Amino acid sequence: MKDIGNIHPSANISDGVLIYPSTRVWQHCIILSGALIGTNCKLGHNVFVEGGVRIGNGVTIKDNVAIYEGVKLDDDVFIGPNVVFTNVRRPRAFRSGKEAFLPTNLACGATIGANATIVCGVKVGRYAMVGAGAVVTRDVVDHALVTGNPARRSGWVSMSGHTLNDDFRCPETGVQYRKEESGLVSLDDTMRVTS
Repeated sequence: MKDIGNIHPSANISDGVLIYPSTRVWQHCIILSGALIGTNCKLGHNVFVEGGVRIGNGVTIKDNVAIYEGVKLDDDVFIGPNVVFTNVRRPRAFRSGKEAFLPTNLACGATIGANATIVCGVKVGRYAMVGAGAVVTRDVVDHALVTGNPARRSGWVSMSGHTLNDDFRCPETGVQYRKEESGLVSLDDTMRVTS
């Protein structure tokens, strides 16, 4: 199910790749057999997607990103340019390591800033934001803003990406959040779910 009109002629897409409509694949991308890419995604110049990777709907992947087997990107994830993903914690050139692949999951709406590194085996929560150049070595909770090496929580962000003050109210939308063990939860979402 490839939408050839949205795939640049220089892209190299193997047989056995599933790309849903309205997804754009730009110059010099390589997508290996077994990859699944949802609808309305944008893969920038020189993106590599290994077989077995799952990419949700509405995902943007900027230039020069390699997404290896074991990585799953949920809907509306944003990956900045030159982001690095790994899939083995202790790689060696003289052994395969495929049996040691650790899954990495970026939940709905997560944003990864340019030049960040995501070490395998972590989950980046819903609407979390990883700052440019950060090195993520452990899970990031929902709506957390993490920065540095290793990445540590330096604040909270709303669904629209605004940094939140102590009152946990988004300055753009007015949506109120509440802190829980899993991170922040939108009170508007809670009311919709329970009603």
